[in-house]
Amino acid sequence: MQRTIFTEDHDAFRDSVRQFIAKEITPNLPEWEAQGFIPRDFYKKTAEIGINGLQVPEEYGGGGIDSFLFNTVVYEEIGYAAASLGGFQVHLNTVLPYFLEYCNDEQRRRWFPSFADGGLVSAIAMTEPGIGSDLAGVTTTAAVRDGDDYVLNGNKTFITGGINADLVIVVARTSKDPENRRKGLSLLVVEGDMAGFIRGRNLHKIGMKSSDTAELTFDNVRVPVRNLLGAEGAAFGMLAHNLPQERLSIAITGIATATAAVNLAIDYAKERQVFGKPLADFQNTKFVLAECSTEIQAGQALIDQALIALDAGTLTPADAARVKLFCTEVQARVIDKCLQVHGGYGYMSEYPIARLYADARVTRIFGGTSEVMKSVISKSMGL
Repeated sequence: MQRTIFTEDHDAFRDSVRQFIAKEITPNLPEWEAQGFIPRDFYKKTAEIGINGLQVPEEYGGGGIDSFLFNTVVYEEIGYAAASLGGFQVHLNTVLPYFLEYCNDEQRRRWFPSFADGGLVSAIAMTEPGIGSDLAGVTTTAAVRDGDDYVLNGNKTFITGGINADLVIVVARTSKDPENRRKGLSLLVVEGDMAGFIRGRNLHKIGMKSSDTAELTFDNVRVPVRNLLGAEGAAFGMLAHNLPQERLSIAITGIATATAAVNLAIDYAKERQVFGKPLADFQNTKFVLAECSTEIQAGQALIDQALIALDAGTLTPADAARVKLFCTEVQARVIDKCLQVHGGYGYMSEYPIARLYADARVTRIFGGTSEVMKSVISKSMGL
């Protein structure tokens, strides 16, 4: 299906990104997965070709681009390369939008140049042990004020990029309202060298192994008031504001990696000889891959319409939830079928399809589980 949302500028940028991935990501990914994180100099390299600062205002060294389509090109190409760089993508696609939307002028001057030139890494700490998707149940507290500082205490877990991050946006309770658990939550920016900020272990996962995922502890961390992001007590609405883009980005990666899986399966099926002829010659192989291609095209159409709506400022939380739900479920089905085409070799870790299979499982969990997506959608239907 011919896509119509990209221009020649996007296509030229895509070529540059694809060449960069072939040179800097594909040959290094096994090493990054083994060590459990992406090296810091990678962020400098991506900044050199303009990826980091796409949406950072020009006055701070960025590209000043409002559209999300250039970001989409980056995430698609990473997926097409059968790679996943969770920490990098969270840094630019999940965390940076909060800074772009809610920083005051002083904070922009302080942080934006280092976003644009790759000098800092960021993360966002929402999830707590035992809380999961229930953000209104956050217990990390900063209700105590001491002069011009919040005193932050609590624990966070499953924090993507938490090991490397220089700045961590922490969702904390600055006041308590027994009548409304959503009130009183604030976003505080914790800097990596603040006393009492403790990084725990880099959690071992079944997939996305190049992405560091941390347990974080805040023990009487003094966070200056000037590091409050946006208005005090308004975090719940601020978090909801960015969810459509975050969920759409997960869908984009899902369909891109599913596309990579089909391409890997096609290549394998053409080479693999079974009963004296290529696996690709069997009707079952053709039918399975045809089904996969059709589902991917359906997901791609949903994504492209959502991208148009996102740039226009009309993408609703419910529609973003629909896109994420459908595309991540398609991703799971397609990659599973493509692994089956590989047979026993698909279960071997040295084959890219095995990495895609393990990486894909979490997309139906983070950014809101599939069950949460169904709740959002059903609520929009008046149910």
